[in-house]
Amino acid sequence: MTDWKIKLLYDGDCPLCLREVNFLQHKDNGRGLVAFIDIAADDYDPAAHGNVSFATAMARIHAILPDGTVIQNVEVFRQIYTILGIGWMYAPTQWPILGPVVDKLYDIWADWRLQFTGRPDLATIIAQRHQRCQPQETCRL
Repeated sequence: MTDWKIKLLYDGDCPLCLREVNFLQHKDNGRGLVAFIDIAADDYDPAAHGNVSFATAMARIHAILPDGTVIQNVEVFRQIYTILGIGWMYAPTQWPILGPVVDKLYDIWADWRLQFTGRPDLATIIAQRHQRCQPQETCRL
């Protein structure tokens, strides 16, 4: 059995992602309801986290539920916020008209977040990770 209710896979090299993680950690308040997993860390192991590869996790936000179910995109935020007792903040994203609009806006954000945060494109980040990881075999892809 695990104490966490959801495991969040986040990009620890993304300044906006870190801001959100800091907010969520504050709301978790040490309860351990959310397990925060930095996919940018060299020791990130997809096998231990729903078999979500580094490349897949970098493309869209993912989370894993205790039963092993992998969720992604805005549904991650809906579930985390609900678990932390602030689900009202994302409740409108389930409304028939607003929900699809928010989902589409997230898709646009996910496609452009690296550029918005001044980082290389996804292919470059993956290539850099491959280059860094291959000689030492220090990280999993």
